[in-house]
Amino acid sequence: GLLSRVSAPAHDAMMADILPEAKRQEAFGITRVVFNYAWIVGTALGGLIAARSFLVLFITDAVLSLTVAIILYRFLPETKPVSQGEVKKSESFLGTVAGYRIVLSDLAYIGFTIAGMVVLIIYQQQYGALAVYLRDFHQIGSKSYGLMLSITGLEVVLFQIWISRIIRKYHPFLMMMLGALFFMVGFTMIGFVRGFGFFLLAVIIATIGEMIFFPTNKALAANFAPVELRGRYMAVYDLGWTIPATFGPAAAGLILDHYDPDLLWYLGGVLCAASAVSFYGLHLWLGRQQRFAPPPVEQEAPAGA
Repeated sequence: GLLSRVSAPAHDAMMADILPEAKRQEAFGITRVVFNYAWIVGTALGGLIAARSFLVLFITDAVLSLTVAIILYRFLPETKPVSQGEVKKSESFLGTVAGYRIVLSDLAYIGFTIAGMVVLIIYQQQYGALAVYLRDFHQIGSKSYGLMLSITGLEVVLFQIWISRIIRKYHPFLMMMLGALFFMVGFTMIGFVRGFGFFLLAVIIATIGEMIFFPTNKALAANFAPVELRGRYMAVYDLGWTIPATFGPAAAGLILDHYDPDLLWYLGGVLCAASAVSFYGLHLWLGRQQRFAPPPVEQEAPAGA
């Protein structure tokens, strides 16, 4: 919906404010575990409530949302770091909008955002066009599609933290490239295979890419940003989700209605490959900068110490 991601930039900026750079990637991975756990449990509970009354479902959602909003408003402190001697000044709306010129003039960051947006064009089809594709062209119904999403959600819950701890040791732009390559294999595979088992394997492979790509992507976006502009940088980052969500479904529908439906996934594979190349280019350009270096490996204490 129109307001569904209004809080996302503030949420991401707040996490970056609270956490040191070395912990951000793993922390963003933990939030994905929580989200997917809520996805699994919430979908099941929502189905049970909806079976009795959709009105009760929507009222429950409204009450829970309002309760969380009140708790956050009353008890969540401001996390934005304040420099020594800095005086907090109010800023007009036009002044805030004008401040985005600084973000938009950061060509490296805009390139990073576009490279991520290219992947999201095809990634978001997993939650829309894929259901139509499986139903209309492979006679795989909504129950099987729902099972597929539940399995991939469980995959994230079980393996995201483990994967985040492994990939934090490596250069983040290379991990972005690796995630994009997993996406390329998974989504291209959808266009070639037949049968529920192979489609499930394809989305499991794509979900491995998801577990590498998205925590690293958010951590990198935060590391690009100067402290005083972190919220604006994260807002531009969020456009990388909003724009594909706005135009991607229409493009997918056009392909499914008028062309070979497998073409959607072949083109998606090409987009993911282009994104992988772009992230490798960003690694060559920016990878030596300290803000993008992997954190030092933590040394284990010797036995008996």
